[in-house]
Amino acid sequence: MDVKTAAIQVLQQAGTALHAKDIAEQIMAAGLWQSGGKTPDATVSARLYSDIKSNGDKSPFVKVGPQTFALRDSTEISSGAAPVPAAVEEAPKHHPNAGFSFTDCAQKVLEEFGGKKPMHYKEITEKALQKGWLVTGGKTPEATMYAQVITEIKRQQKRGERPRFVQHGRGYVGLSQWMGRGLAFQIEQHNHQVRKVLRERLLAMKPGEFEEFISQLLAEMGFEMVEVTKLSGDGGIDVRGTLVVGAVVRIKMAVQVKKWKLKNNIQAPVVQQVRGSLGAHEQGLIITTSDFSAGAIKEAAQPDKTPIALMNGEQLVMLLMEHGIGVHRSTPDLFEIDEEFAMGGDVK
Repeated sequence: MDVKTAAIQVLQQAGTALHAKDIAEQIMAAGLWQSGGKTPDATVSARLYSDIKSNGDKSPFVKVGPQTFALRDSTEISSGAAPVPAAVEEAPKHHPNAGFSFTDCAQKVLEEFGGKKPMHYKEITEKALQKGWLVTGGKTPEATMYAQVITEIKRQQKRGERPRFVQHGRGYVGLSQWMGRGLAFQIEQHNHQVRKVLRERLLAMKPGEFEEFISQLLAEMGFEMVEVTKLSGDGGIDVRGTLVVGAVVRIKMAVQVKKWKLKNNIQAPVVQQVRGSLGAHEQGLIITTSDFSAGAIKEAAQPDKTPIALMNGEQLVMLLMEHGIGVHRSTPDLFEIDEEFAMGGDVK
């Protein structure tokens, strides 16, 4: 069974949105699919995200949060890209406070039961239903709760407002009022340390894990049909995919990844090797945890040759943080490392 079919079966049984890690664990435990790589959750996330990008509204999946997916045909999933709130029934007379919106219920639960600590959206929903604050005819109120909270955060951020809620990763949510103000410098210092740790953990990954990890990032960036090549005989190419821009431009890309230590910069011969390994109508991309020498940069930009795009370690880390891979936001501006982020391996 392929990943897509297995994921559909798991999500149908769950009846709610699941993180890619949970989907991977469940489909492997059920024997529906087995991964040949060390990071099956990255493979699942990349495949589902690629399906959404390729098929749009026809995809059976929707992305409702960082690496979190639900089924589009849920009774609470619209034809758009995100769940919509279920209809709220008229509040029973014995519950005078019933009938709050999902987000208002989330705030009330966090204020009464959170103790200034984040709670999982499933627990928030359960408490809201128990207290009679939330009345819904929907079958998956947990998915709707999480989607509505995330939607509000994004909407308020776009408006330049301070969001009411804060994402803490893995479905946990807190209130922004619990966070201190005037901490811009401390936040920047903290995020700088997170970037440093993230880079160190990239260096600690095994080669196959690193390639799977990069494939997940490419899928999040808008690549479709992302595939990791075989570990041997790849001609120097580690990942292949198609970069889609505005659903109009499609560029076939061949990607080589280099997990090298800092100051061990990529040299011009590596660029030449990638260019020589390109297939018909392909362009090249080299991604490294280190940096590029002046010669490599010059070689990549040769006007009379196929261009080779370059992504150094600093750019890689920033893109990972932007797309919530290996990290999560504890506030709109504050990042934390995902402690489940893989470690172990050798670097050149």
